Amino acid sequence: MKSALSILICMLFMHWQIAKAAEPLPPELIDKTNVTAPISKHQGPLQCAAFSPYVGNLTPDNGAPPSRELIDQLLDKLIKETPFRCIMTYGVMGGLEYTFAAAEARHIKVIAIIWLDKDIASNSKSIASGIEVAKAFPNTIIKLSCGSEVRTRNGFQFDGEITRCIDDLHKAGVSQPITTIDTWWEWCNRTSPCKPTSFAKKVDWIGINIFPWWENKHADLYPCTTAKEAAAFHISRIKDLRRTYKKKDVIVTEFGWPSGPKGATEYNIHTKQHCGVASKKNQLLVMKQTFKELAKHQWSGVVFEAFEENWKPSNEGQFGKFWGLCQGTPPYTCPKGLSL
Repeated sequence: MKSALSILICMLFMHWQIAKAAEPLPPELIDKTNVTAPISKHQGPLQCAAFSPYVGNLTPDNGAPPSRELIDQLLDKLIKETPFRCIMTYGVMGGLEYTFAAAEARHIKVIAIIWLDKDIASNSKSIASGIEVAKAFPNTIIKLSCGSEVRTRNGFQFDGEITRCIDDLHKAGVSQPITTIDTWWEWCNRTSPCKPTSFAKKVDWIGINIFPWWENKHADLYPCTTAKEAAAFHISRIKDLRRTYKKKDVIVTEFGWPSGPKGATEYNIHTKQHCGVASKKNQLLVMKQTFKELAKHQWSGVVFEAFEENWKPSNEGQFGKFWGLCQGTPPYTCPKGLSL
């Protein structure tokens, strides 16, 4: 995972970068017998955690990729110490493609993001690998996304790449529903009240990222949301999008709150208010209350994120490494008694 902090418009927060170009899925990871199998129908709302294996000293920007052994270890830890049996992943190359085989072996469902960015050749490899893994693991990969926050990072510059990815997936006949994940503001077409974007008719579902923590710093529309108010904020934004895209399923694909530095806060650049306080208590409060409210509506959600990523402070400031529920260093301990 993920993107570096990028403030592109007055309302938008930070975002993440991931995934260097790499070889397509190795043949040994493809289950030939499953290529034509129909996707299983998941019953009930999804309760997922964003999963990136760039823990410890690993970084998506350079160096060695996460090993298979590490991916296995992190998924085992997730199963043993958390209630999550669904993850969202941030790339299909560079060693990350092993995640799908590892998840299938553990009966974990996956929302898979095909990473797209400025490198067109790398995007082509990513799309091809995305098609491979989607067909290889149709009962494990339950949803697909062409990119994550591509518009937030780049404006409309790479809309063509998103469209190309969606079209290629459809032409390839993948069975999973397809979207392009972005912030709720981008899916509102950068307007209030919400208006549909040009992707409205091309996608099967709407994936939105919602972070009141960053709105508390950068936004003037919603400049002050406390941890206690975060769940209600998430639900309000989802309702806005559901009114805008009446025939589409809307899923909050990232939400969360930093656990530290303990007691640290940000001030809003417009109003100078201090509304968000980082702490493990607030992080768990936001997660539990949000999943509780989502369940009332039978809506799915993805908490950001499973494990701390220690490389992120260089890109995202002091709060960057504190979004994970579980530690980003061995033994990768998760909060005791973690429940939804």
